[in-house]
This record gives sequence, structure tokens and C-alpha cells, in this order.
Amino acid sequence: MSDHPVLHVKGRVLVGPDDVRDELWVVGGRISYERPAGARDVRAVEGWALPGLVDAHCHVGLDAHGPVPADVSEKQALTDRDAGTLLVRDAGSPSDTRWIDDREDLPKIIRAGRHIARTRRYIRNYAHEIEPEDLVAYVAREARRGDGWVKLVGDWIDRGTGDLSACWPRDAVEAAIAEAHRLGARVTAHCFAEDSLRDLVEAGIDCVEHATGLTEDTVPLFAERGVAIVPTLVNIATFPRLAAGGEARYPQWSAHMRRLHERRYDTVRAAYDAGIPVYVGTDAGGSLAHGLVAAEVAELVTAGIPPVEALSATTWGARSWLGRPGLDEGAPADLVVYGGDPRDDVRVLADPRRVVLNGRIVG
Repeated sequence: MSDHPVLHVKGRVLVGPDDVRDELWVVGGRISYERPAGARDVRAVEGWALPGLVDAHCHVGLDAHGPVPADVSEKQALTDRDAGTLLVRDAGSPSDTRWIDDREDLPKIIRAGRHIARTRRYIRNYAHEIEPEDLVAYVAREARRGDGWVKLVGDWIDRGTGDLSACWPRDAVEAAIAEAHRLGARVTAHCFAEDSLRDLVEAGIDCVEHATGLTEDTVPLFAERGVAIVPTLVNIATFPRLAAGGEARYPQWSAHMRRLHERRYDTVRAAYDAGIPVYVGTDAGGSLAHGLVAAEVAELVTAGIPPVEALSATTWGARSWLGRPGLDEGAPADLVVYGGDPRDDVRVLADPRRVVLNGRIVG
């Protein structure tokens, strides 16, 4: 404990959206709401404190071409950390980033193992590319390698039809999701289009990434089953550029991507209004930069989600969903301090005043 400084965080501590306290203490790297007896060399930190932000769709150890060396992974993690992201759900990576767990200065990571995709139906060098008869075995493998999550590629362009289409037959995903659940893992899936969603949800999936293909038919199904979505709107913003690049070869796919982009805000708002859990994720680490968590929260607000709910999607609500503590008594002191109240204006998140990770000021 002696190698951790004693911090006194004062101003407004947002333990929850309506649970606001005047101060907290960091002693031995952990949170306390009682003043420590005999504390010396106390460092004061003032402002509006939030639990460390969550990026629930991020890829550390991955770039546009596949796995990256450890020094690049480190830079990615540091970029996220300095933006206030202190908890990452890594939604698929071919790199082994377990070494990060031994670094107290890097964000905590919840891994989903490596993507599992259909043969030649995903980005090269990213995923295990397999056929349906092997899906259960690969899901079991990644469930054992991950931290309680498995990531499927639910749809991708079918070069034969020239458009997005589902990657897996219904019986294969039913068996695979059942196996993941048996092993104690939750399952999420990359899905842009409409036609894979019903099978995945009825098969028992726990979350869908992007979910741009939600419609008035599938929104109630998600809500009824409690299936979460992580919209990654900062990534969906790239759809027009992708569509332009593929228009000559795949005009049907290109038009489809533009339609999904055009209705993106309406899709997210309809999901939220129906009671579907919505969480913040950026999809950083493929072709997208790290450190965009504040921009994604702002995008959720633009889509019509109330600011406090968008804030919860990267703080209190997201941490509860992932089974990690917030600003709880005795919890690791992972918090971010701002100069203003982020409940009034989420754009405050883009300018953290102090970042505290494992009880130390790191940014």
C-alpha cells in the first residue's frame, strides 16, 4: 500500500447519476469514503469525478492489416487511457495482449478472444475463418481463451450475391451459443444488415455490435429478450466512404450501406425508446483511431438518447453490464475528473482534467 499515493478527490463525485458526493479518498489504490487516519502527503484532485469510462467495442492489438506488435498495442492502450477509457471490452483480436494485465498503468481489458468468421467472409488476418460444422468447437475454444465473451461475425458481404448476408445457418448459431453459455461466456456478433438478427436473437445471443439493420420487426424482439446493442456510431460514419469505394464492383452492397448509414440515428433512438440496452463502443483498432470514446457518447446524444443515459452507457450502466465496479467503497480507484458536469454537457468528456488508474494519477 505504501507505494500508492493518498489522493483526496473533492468537488462532485458522481457515484451514480443521482448519487453525488462531495469527496472520496484513494488509499492503497482503492476507493474510500472515510478520511484515512494519519494520512500524510495527501494530493488533492478537484473537479467532477466519474468512474473510468468504458469502451465496450475496442480492439487492442489490431490494425487495418491484422495483428500488431506489442509496442503498437501499448500505444493504442495509452491513447484510450489518456482519453479516459479505463475499461475496454476487446471485441475480437488476433493478438495476445495478456501482458497488459500486468501493467497497472494500462486500461483493464475484458477479452472476447479472436473473431470467428465464415471462410472468406471477413477482413483478412482478423478472424478464425471456418465453416458451420466447426463453429461449436471454435466457440468453445475462444470461450476458454476469453474473459467471458465470444465474438462472431454474423454477416458480411457475399461476393456471389454482391450484398450483405447472414454468415451462419440457424442450427449452427443455436448450438454455438448454447455451448458458450454452458462454458459461462456471453456471445456477441458483428451485424450490419437485417437478415441475421432474428436467428441470432432467437438463438440466445447476448449482444449485437453495430446493429444498423434493426427494423420495426426486430426492435421488439431485442427488447423482449434483453439483447444489448453497441452501435459504434463513430464507425458507422465511415459507411459512405466505404460505399463509394465499393460501388463499381458491388453496387447493391454500396446502396445498402448508404441506407444503413442514413437511418443510423433513427435506428439507435428506436432501440433506446423500446428499452433495448445501449452501450458505448468505438470499434477502434481496425481502421479507426483509438481515443474516440467522448465522440461516441456525443453521437448517442445526437441520435436522441438523453445525455445522462448516454453517459451511463460509458460509466455506471456499462460497468454494471460488464460486471465491473464503479466508484464503490473498496473498489480499485479507476476514475476520471473533469472541469464541468458531464451530465449537463457530455462534450466535457473530451477534455479530462485528471485520469486516475489503480489509484495513481496517470494523465
